[in-house]
Amino acid sequence: MSRAGSRVGMDRARRPGPTVRTRVREYGEGTERSREDRLATEEPLEIRMTWPGSPPQRVWVTMRTPGHDFELAAGFCCHEGMAAPSSIHGIAYCTDVDLTPEQELNVVTVTLTEATDIGHRHTGLSVGSSACGVCGKDSVTAVLDTVRLAGSTTTWAGPLPSPDVVRRLPALLREGQAVFGRTGGVHAAGLFTAEGRCLVVREDVGRHNAVDKVTGARVLAGESPAEACLVVSGRAGFELVQKAVAAGVGALVAVGAPSSLAVSLAEEAGLAVYGFTREDRTVRYA
Repeated sequence: MSRAGSRVGMDRARRPGPTVRTRVREYGEGTERSREDRLATEEPLEIRMTWPGSPPQRVWVTMRTPGHDFELAAGFCCHEGMAAPSSIHGIAYCTDVDLTPEQELNVVTVTLTEATDIGHRHTGLSVGSSACGVCGKDSVTAVLDTVRLAGSTTTWAGPLPSPDVVRRLPALLREGQAVFGRTGGVHAAGLFTAEGRCLVVREDVGRHNAVDKVTGARVLAGESPAEACLVVSGRAGFELVQKAVAAGVGALVAVGAPSSLAVSLAEEAGLAVYGFTREDRTVRYA
């Protein structure tokens, strides 16, 4: 089975789209009108994992924008240290007989070539952020230990973007935000070279999902997720720095602000972090 799974044709034919139509009433200064609008689609995605001798196990449920589901699953598993890119044998939508057709498109199974430890945080029905730990120091240590043990990728050792390039990156990311342009309701993440060349852009209602999709796109294409710069459309929270470190990128550029714990993790891991980035200004925090 290929990494893209054996049901890509069904994925394209039946998967819900990233946006849905709706009717709204718009009120202005002394005006009122009815018109059509578009909303970003939001549906649950359940990720399961299996390997030789093990039945599929549910490891995560997230609310996401349908599209690039296999990339999301691959990126999530790599970021969480549950799978090395080379160990992903295939990804497919679930075909359990007790699932409705709609449910099938909201459940994906990642098949590995060898056993893995999914960890206590991913047993049973887990929903929410991928940030771990109960205090700052424990969280940073846990993330770094997970990355070291997983050994799923190499750390970027090439050049980093100059401040001049960094300031241009949000505008370049915006060029790939088609769903945001139609709805205004999704986040985006993009991978860029040190010179500012865009490699991949993904959008999702969840900022962490967008980053998972970016890494997953590289992994499923047989490319390394480690690159000069990851750009995100919102703030640089701890969970995004965690994923950037796990992917091995050299710098994280955010339109918004970083958090204190995000900066602490970045400093420990050697990740450059920029915030409040726009064409005329950026601030380096780590």
